[in-house]
Amino acid sequence: MQSGMSSFLVLGGLWLTLSAAAVRADDWPQWRGPGRDGVWKETGVVETFDKPQLDLVWRQPIGGGYCGPTVAQGRLYVADRLTTPTEQERILCFDAMTGERLWAYAYEREYRNLQYASGPRASISIDDGRAYALGSFADFHCLDAASGKVLWGKDMLKEYQVRVPQWGIAAAPLVEGDLVVLHVGGSNGACLVAFDKKTGEERWRALNDRASYSAPIIIDQAGKRVLVCLTGERVVGLDLQSGQLDWECPFPPSPRRGPITVASPVFHSGYLFFTNFYEGSLLLKVVPDKLAVEEAGARCTSSRTATRFGCSPSAAS
Repeated sequence: MQSGMSSFLVLGGLWLTLSAAAVRADDWPQWRGPGRDGVWKETGVVETFDKPQLDLVWRQPIGGGYCGPTVAQGRLYVADRLTTPTEQERILCFDAMTGERLWAYAYEREYRNLQYASGPRASISIDDGRAYALGSFADFHCLDAASGKVLWGKDMLKEYQVRVPQWGIAAAPLVEGDLVVLHVGGSNGACLVAFDKKTGEERWRALNDRASYSAPIIIDQAGKRVLVCLTGERVVGLDLQSGQLDWECPFPPSPRRGPITVASPVFHSGYLFFTNFYEGSLLLKVVPDKLAVEEAGARCTSSRTATRFGCSPSAAS
């Protein structure tokens, strides 16, 4: 992660490139793609190239940041940061075919006590004609994806007393059904907060945990859609509609380092995989017919003796 950040700083900004092959590909409207699973379902994948370097179709200079671009309906979205004449974060939209900048929305945001302060971290999520963007200090905006008009927004830092971790808010917004869910580490039971995706009305909040940098996912379990998140304290499964805790499994960070997890959960063939640079990895088996998980073998740790905590359903389930 740090090597990529250093490269951006050396270049003085991020340069976007797009090949002709990518233009014809399926949309990539959110963090890790349409299914939030890193899977590209295109056919006819190119396996070899007839020359050592692809031709450059277009490029556009932008400010610093670590926000992965997303693409939907012929438009490419990314966020950056400017430091002059004032400190600002920006949400940018380009024509994916030509690179023409279609719109930009900027708002003032001073960066204080933030390591690697180049710019926003979270990818912009696109759903049903709306763009959902979350800044490094939890400024949250819902914009018209075509025009950039702000439909609604939240100063999460102020409204929810977000406890910004040392590398900023990084988990991309998750849109599912009529909800948009944020993993921000707010106070007063607002580690995760769900809003009505059209109006911005709060629908639920959950957990007193600190935030990690890991973006949540959705899985099917026991006939329900379950939100899975690795917070700064544990792995949790939440009822998508209410935020109720369905199950949990401790995966605490080192007391000396604090929460550091970046990688999103991976769900495959009934198993959930979690990884953390210092704390090692964890594999959970998802019980298919009830709201519970089981540890699938010993935990893998990088620098300390494996510890088994045991997972449990919530008292409410």
